[in-house]
Amino acid sequence: MFNQHRKKTFVITTLTCFVVIMIFSFRSVQQEQPKKLVNIKVFPATATYKEVDHAMDEFKVDLGVKCNYCHAPSKDNPRKMDMASDANPKKDISRDMMRMTEEMNKKYIALIPHADTVKVQLITCNTCHRGAPKPFAKAPAMPPPPPGGQGFPPPPAK
Repeated sequence: MFNQHRKKTFVITTLTCFVVIMIFSFRSVQQEQPKKLVNIKVFPATATYKEVDHAMDEFKVDLGVKCNYCHAPSKDNPRKMDMASDANPKKDISRDMMRMTEEMNKKYIALIPHADTVKVQLITCNTCHRGAPKPFAKAPAMPPPPPGGQGFPPPPAK
């Protein structure tokens, strides 16, 4: 009786291990295949899905928008985005803004003396947008100077 019970336990354990191994082997095969990027015009051809997705997350934060601000809905399922579609004109505007930002960083920021030894802030979407879909047209107003002088704090009391 005891021997039969051990055989059943062994068979069940072996089958369970086999099923678990099969499940993990199918998962790893699916995860190894990278997502294919389609209609990439500004990002480098070597960009990975993860890199582009990270950049898109930064754009969403910098502009305070969601994916549907630049991407058009899918024709098959309007609840999903067709990331490759160029139907939304804001996508072309975004591409132009990416090119402009890259050009400014290369032409101007890179030419700042000692830029290689000092941490220099690069121009990003947030530089102008600051969390809003449309960039701010002018800088916020400066607060009035404090009373009693030229805007300097009074000297410390002795």
